[in-house]
Amino acid sequence: MTQLDTRSPATAKDDGAPADGMRSKGLGGDSVGLLGSAVIGVSTVAPVYCLTSTLGSTAGEVGVQMPAVFLAGFLPMLLVAFAYRELNKAMPDCGTSFTWTVKAFGPRVGWMCGWGLVIATIIVLSNLAGVATSYFWLLAGEITGSDPVAALDGNKAVHIVTCLALIAVATVISYRGMTATKGLQYTLVALQLLVLAVFVIMAFAKAGSADFPTSAEFSWSWLNPFAVQSFAAFTAGLSLSIFMYWGWDACLTANEETSGSSSTPGRAALVAMVVLVGSYLATGVAAQMIVGSGDRGLGLANPDTSDNVFAALAGPVMGSVLGVALFVAVLASAAASLQTTFIPVARTVLAMATYEALPVSYAEVHPRYRTPGRATVTAGVATGVFYTVMTLVSEHVLVDTIYALGLMICFYYALTAFACAWYFRADLLRSGRDLVFKGVFPVLGGVLLSAVFAKTLADMWDPAYGSGSSVFGVGSVFVIGVGLLVLGVVIMSVMRRRSPAFFRGEVLTKSTPALVAED
Repeated sequence: MTQLDTRSPATAKDDGAPADGMRSKGLGGDSVGLLGSAVIGVSTVAPVYCLTSTLGSTAGEVGVQMPAVFLAGFLPMLLVAFAYRELNKAMPDCGTSFTWTVKAFGPRVGWMCGWGLVIATIIVLSNLAGVATSYFWLLAGEITGSDPVAALDGNKAVHIVTCLALIAVATVISYRGMTATKGLQYTLVALQLLVLAVFVIMAFAKAGSADFPTSAEFSWSWLNPFAVQSFAAFTAGLSLSIFMYWGWDACLTANEETSGSSSTPGRAALVAMVVLVGSYLATGVAAQMIVGSGDRGLGLANPDTSDNVFAALAGPVMGSVLGVALFVAVLASAAASLQTTFIPVARTVLAMATYEALPVSYAEVHPRYRTPGRATVTAGVATGVFYTVMTLVSEHVLVDTIYALGLMICFYYALTAFACAWYFRADLLRSGRDLVFKGVFPVLGGVLLSAVFAKTLADMWDPAYGSGSSVFGVGSVFVIGVGLLVLGVVIMSVMRRRSPAFFRGEVLTKSTPALVAED
């Protein structure tokens, strides 16, 4: 009689029988439970930050169908979440997408999938730091009642220095480990959701009043994705929506530090997804009801306020006192996510180094904090450099990098979804459950994300896509997105010479679920 080898990488290594080359990383185990893992997932997504930075852009693309696009973006994320859950059950490895795609498709595809995750995280870290900086100075201006203080955010030198300081603080906290992270995150996530709930309630209550002449009456047609005026507008809105859900997989990258590493992270990811879609739908509908999705006045698509919606709506909707609470919530959201977003990038780099896909020096784990110290610090430095350079090069870096981020997300999520179906291909006909959760759902999710990737790639060539800026006549979003993928190919070529064993498939082997004889 045979059975599947379901041992974790750590167990397999400890008893002297590594499972197809999978290795323990030395991270601190049993540091996080189900609730803590779900909180990390929600915190990494940063719902309040995502809403303030993309509500306006999404409304500008799809108009009143914004809630429908939020639902449409949720569907592929949910389908991919099932793929992550199934792969994590079989291989609870902190390398997640990198490790799983290597096992399914081999070292080159796996390396590029890992690169997609790493560079997407660097992009979002830079945006989080930028939003946190803006709200830091806006909040300081509100508290002091000083317009010159609030205006300091417009001083490029002050903005960059403040941003680098916030990145440094977040790096230090992440360096000190999951236990230091957990307590702070409970407080910050609870604050975000509470203030968001108050905003939604007050927006519903004030919608239609004379103080808000652009108010719109709720219609069920807002939830109809087929009513979007064009397919190009739909895919642009969908790319932004997908960005708004990105980060839930941080639950999975902390799997080697989670109690019940093979099951708890997958459950936490699903809990986080439900919380997120509920928050986005409620806020999107409420905001649209009170100010509409037009481009005049307080309308969500007004280009003067669309990149920071809550800054414009805080006072009118919540009043001067509670409006400050919304500023605090956005700052807390961005700061909390800035700190937890180091989890996936540092642990992916740790896993890639452990399997010799990156220099082995990044496989070092701090002896006291049990964290990937060198990888965390490197991620912090890379984030600071990326944000500084992009800020100096482009005045519209926040908008353009968010659009480029959607391309990266689709890239590595789709690869992971397809990896699930291919890795478990021998299991698909064993039961209806295996067929649906290991095959149908992941493939469908991968196809949807691949379609968005292809359409977005074609659309972003046009300089009108994103902020409207260009480089030699080519849209800056295209240059950022494709340029970073090409950079990954270059770095992979260098690593092939430095680590030939990994790229020959000798370190982490391509395989299907192994069968072992029962003792």
